[in-house]
Amino acid sequence: MEQRTALDLAAEIRTLQTAGHETALRELLEQLHPADLAEVLEELDEADRAATLQALDAERAAMAVEALDVDDQVVVLRLLDRRRVSEILSHMSNDDVADLLGDLPPEEAGQFLGLMEREEARDIRELLQYPEDTAGGIMTTEFVSVPAVATAAQTIDLLRRLAPDAETAYYVYVVDEQGRLAGVLSLRDLIVAPPETSVGAIMNPNVISVTADTDQEEVARQVSKYDFLAMPVVDAERRLLGIVTFDDVMDVLEEEATEDIYLLGAAGVEEDVDILRLGPWKRATRRLPWLVLLLFGQLVAANVIAGFSSALEAMVALAYFIPILAGMGGNVGTQSLAVAVRGLATGELSRRDIFRALMVEIQTGLLLGVSTGTLIFLVALAWQGIPLLGLVVGLAMTLSMTVAALVGTLVPMVLERFGVDPAVASGPFVTTSLDVTGLFIYLGLATVFLRTVGLTLAG
Repeated sequence: MEQRTALDLAAEIRTLQTAGHETALRELLEQLHPADLAEVLEELDEADRAATLQALDAERAAMAVEALDVDDQVVVLRLLDRRRVSEILSHMSNDDVADLLGDLPPEEAGQFLGLMEREEARDIRELLQYPEDTAGGIMTTEFVSVPAVATAAQTIDLLRRLAPDAETAYYVYVVDEQGRLAGVLSLRDLIVAPPETSVGAIMNPNVISVTADTDQEEVARQVSKYDFLAMPVVDAERRLLGIVTFDDVMDVLEEEATEDIYLLGAAGVEEDVDILRLGPWKRATRRLPWLVLLLFGQLVAANVIAGFSSALEAMVALAYFIPILAGMGGNVGTQSLAVAVRGLATGELSRRDIFRALMVEIQTGLLLGVSTGTLIFLVALAWQGIPLLGLVVGLAMTLSMTVAALVGTLVPMVLERFGVDPAVASGPFVTTSLDVTGLFIYLGLATVFLRTVGLTLAG
């Protein structure tokens, strides 16, 4: 089918709805992937959204709703009648329904739960008990488990019956009489095994799992580390509670990356907010407190300049290089900060690696400083013909960039050591602190060198 944009498809759907061509409308909708359907729904007005979901069968409608953001899911479901809502919720994954209801007022969430079958409603109530940023909060209870005594043939028959309702059927989990996780086997292991063989004989008993209170970021790390399609979630007695699937892990990674980027930039935007719907007033009020704090940091930098005014009066050309040194130090600090935060977030950096990481970044900063310091020395010398100026600027550049690499790496590591999210070591704070230290290094060196050569300093 020819690739068309969501806007084009939305226009075609509106035309078919207006003309009453229901058969053509259904044929068009059947050709679209649920993710594309979700994008089309976002381009339609409320009436057309409701009509489009009514034209879909319940399963495809549920898949399209699942692909929407939670806020849009709420809007869409509020447009539909109770019967249609009940059909869609019954076809959605339990974890997605729990995420949806968790964002609603308790009274409205209870009304939605009342539209569901009793067993499904009970499972979702259990999921709602877990904090949303934990393994329990993102897991689904739709998985396949069998007792160890079941044969391969019996398990395959069970899969035929249960797989349509399971979130994923790539793994079969083996449990004992108390429901404790005893092993796991893949679909491939099951298919190639002799039919009469018990799953207890072919399962892998060394199952990697997480507990329900494990942070969702750690769950994502584990899934990525072991290349799992799903991660089992157990309680303190290793009873199997649910599984976290790969698609949920992708959502977590996107959420955590978005959160870290906003925090690094002190942008004042939460990761679950649609930035296109956040108006300028709210954006400004959320960023203002951070900028006020940074303003005081810049005032400290200004006081550093004022304290070395005598050096600037003795050699006015020194002022020309202030923004260059501040900018280059901030750039290196931000680069080192990004490397450190990413390493801590992915688990590549641990506490035992702190010293080695610092040494590597310091050496990197030194190499960068020597290279750019030599270049700026030549620029200053060619511009003013004063070797002393070039020496001060070049040496200050080298020291500032070395310190910047150290600060950019050390700050997030220190925060992580004290249990604070390293991402709150926002780039603007690092940059502001480096402005102060860079100016102090530059103007301090200038003062020392000027006094050494005997230039008279005012004041």
